[in-house]
Amino acid sequence: MTRGGRQNDQDDPERKCIVSGEVQPKAGLIRFCLGPEGMVVPDILARLPGRGFYVSADRAMIDKAAAKGLFSRAARQPVKSPDALSDLVEALLLRRVIELISLARKASGAVMGYEKVKEWLASGRAVLLIQAADGSERGKTKLRAPDGEGRFIGFLTAQELGLAFGRERAIHAALAAGGLTSRVVEDAARLYGLRNAATLQNGGIPAEKDTKDA
Repeated sequence: MTRGGRQNDQDDPERKCIVSGEVQPKAGLIRFCLGPEGMVVPDILARLPGRGFYVSADRAMIDKAAAKGLFSRAARQPVKSPDALSDLVEALLLRRVIELISLARKASGAVMGYEKVKEWLASGRAVLLIQAADGSERGKTKLRAPDGEGRFIGFLTAQELGLAFGRERAIHAALAAGGLTSRVVEDAARLYGLRNAATLQNGGIPAEKDTKDA
């Protein structure tokens, strides 16, 4: 994963996007299924029963699928899409990413705060660096992500990152190796595709310093 993208994995099961027609790894797609009364339901965890329809984790693709009736065509029956479907998917993915980082923290696999993150990076324990998009650029440049793809996430806001640590805001965080970290990388990559240009350019109110270290 590049600074916000995802790491390719050729072993991933593949599915076809109903919008682009491209076959790609499931990890880069959003699964949808039909709920009660023929309503399209985002299945972020890909666990809901029934036939699934896959769309690339991209806001424009999801908007097009809803606007052009592509879910109905894939289902071969009339279906309804919730208003602002892409916003709903983004909110669900954001909650998922925050929950995963929080789980990593509770398992002693994540820290926040400049000094703790710096220590983890220096010792080689950190395999993933997360920095708030609205944090001080001067402060962020003092920390270097581990080498390799999938080692940096930089589009969450300080408030969003803080939620994962039970704080009002956080600017710097690091995660150790493990299954939870791999899932954070994967779901963060999908979330990145749902973030619109304005959000990515200006992640929210300016952040200053981390609150008390976790």
